[in-house]
Amino acid sequence: MYTVVLYLHIFSAILSIGPFFVLLPLVKRMDGAEELVLSSQIATFRSAVRLVKHAGHVLVATGALLIWQSSWAWTDSWIALTLAVMAGSIFFLARAFKPVLRKFEEPGADRGVLLRELNRSIWLYVLLLGLMLWLMVAKPAFW
Repeated sequence: MYTVVLYLHIFSAILSIGPFFVLLPLVKRMDGAEELVLSSQIATFRSAVRLVKHAGHVLVATGALLIWQSSWAWTDSWIALTLAVMAGSIFFLARAFKPVLRKFEEPGADRGVLLRELNRSIWLYVLLLGLMLWLMVAKPAFW
């Protein structure tokens, strides 16, 4: 059973970070897109963020099961730091994409500024997820 939960945990980690590498070229294409195409690209972006969010739920649940079934403790440094970074990433994910995507619908919105915000947010989120991934793989002992 542990192996199945571990597989689900790794797969959900892939689903939590992978879509953002698809969104980077999408943001570039959104720059010159016509309104009809832009609206479908925004819908694709929203769907990818939704996928990441739900994969994150599986990631957290399977991570808790893995800790429960292993010799690791919640107070181990790599687990505590992963949880802290995860809390920050949840807050970040909630505020980084949805409000910016809504601004595209406002008349007179500066598409260039919004696309730069999206691109910056993608890279910041990838860095947060990369930090969590490093903590889970390297399992550093800070205390």
